Amino acid sequence: MKRFVVALLVSCAGLSTLQAGDHTAFDRFFVDRTLRIDLMHSGSKETESFSLDGTKDDGTWPGSKVNLIDTLNLGEYLLRVYDLATNVLIYSRGYSGIFGEWQTTNEASSGYYRTFSESVRSPFPRRAVQVSVARRDKRMVFRELFTIVVDPNDPSQVNKEKPGVKPRVFTLADNGEPAEKVDIVILGDGYTAAEVEKFRKDAKRYNDLLFSTQPFKSRKQDFNVRALEVESQESGIDVPDKNVWKNAALETRYSTFGLPRYVLTTENKTLRDIAATVPYDFICILVNDTRYGGGGIFNLYSTSYTGEPNKVQEWWMDYMYVHEFGHSFAGLGDEYYTSAVAYNDFYAPGVEPWEPNITALRDARNVKWKAFLSDSIRVPTPWEKARYDSLGQALLRYDRLAPDYYGNFEPIWKQQQEIVRNPASLGKVGAFEGAGYASKGLYRPSLDCRMFSLSIVGFDPVCSAAIERMIDFYAK
Repeated sequence: MKRFVVALLVSCAGLSTLQAGDHTAFDRFFVDRTLRIDLMHSGSKETESFSLDGTKDDGTWPGSKVNLIDTLNLGEYLLRVYDLATNVLIYSRGYSGIFGEWQTTNEASSGYYRTFSESVRSPFPRRAVQVSVARRDKRMVFRELFTIVVDPNDPSQVNKEKPGVKPRVFTLADNGEPAEKVDIVILGDGYTAAEVEKFRKDAKRYNDLLFSTQPFKSRKQDFNVRALEVESQESGIDVPDKNVWKNAALETRYSTFGLPRYVLTTENKTLRDIAATVPYDFICILVNDTRYGGGGIFNLYSTSYTGEPNKVQEWWMDYMYVHEFGHSFAGLGDEYYTSAVAYNDFYAPGVEPWEPNITALRDARNVKWKAFLSDSIRVPTPWEKARYDSLGQALLRYDRLAPDYYGNFEPIWKQQQEIVRNPASLGKVGAFEGAGYASKGLYRPSLDCRMFSLSIVGFDPVCSAAIERMIDFYAK
């Protein structure tokens, strides 16, 4: 039996790259299918490695056939695909993953080693390709960690088995060919066969919510949205800190990395196999549970809970869905910093983050969103940070999951909203200290944004521009 060939990349001097906007490149190098490469990503806080789990024909290619080379420079990792015969870079994509986040947790710091399943996807090559995965070093330069040669014409290498039972599909938006649109797939977890109608209503509600929010609202015609009726054996999902365990199809769970509200799944291959029922670029998972929670990782997926028992905090759900999609779709970073998180030193001190809406402000004269700065604004930009921080500390005394939390939260939250709605700064773009889980040393573009406060505020101009760039990249 032939084996996968592992090879080192040739020197950079021998490589070339497709020209941007080359409309003939796709047909020269690819067929209209998707190559999925499943990896095992392992290591500790200080080490990491990849090993091959398998490769698969993952259905029709949903992505752009023109923008094959990533020009956005987003994500902690970078997939590169080279034509083996010519050493031409024919495809690349930035992404982030669960392993990279886990490395910043207490568990990783304690000396644990863990392994997570991970997948990268590209158009299906016509002939042998060299696939590499690189990660940013401490200076944010991509350094290769893994490389392998895949021959699509070797029947022993690529699994072309047809999927088994497919979930039912219902379409929420069909605006054109997948290669010319952003394709979203919405999946439910923790919905039983008797709750299919609830899933349909939830999917419609949150999809309508996303496209009532700018800039998605004005770009609605650039999206296709399909929902898959994934049936679980039991209603709800795992809540480990409450010793609640459910047989849910996608195995999403609360308490990821020990944070009660963080919802992820590590059943990557199951998720990918189901999602591939339809062409997709981005995955949204609706969790049929009443506990506040969600999550979002760039170019992986987003999760969001779908209900409160008494609907008193219904707007929290509306905030959550759009906020988490901002992470997974546009690579936006969290701008808040007073809430409890599972990470330690998520951003290295003094290093400019790759996220478009967070800066270390190493050069105040050349802030990364300089083109968006409001006239005559000071950088750094003064605001009532000390008062806001004291209110945030007061909130930390209360358990967000306790029944009486909302009653304690509301009066403090209203005071915070008075600060971030200050008419003197509202709508202006500057560099406001406090972002990325850090009170000091990191800055956000605006006083308030959907990525900052727990409210139904819109995206600030910098975040909106990042979303528009991503839409353009997939839809043009």
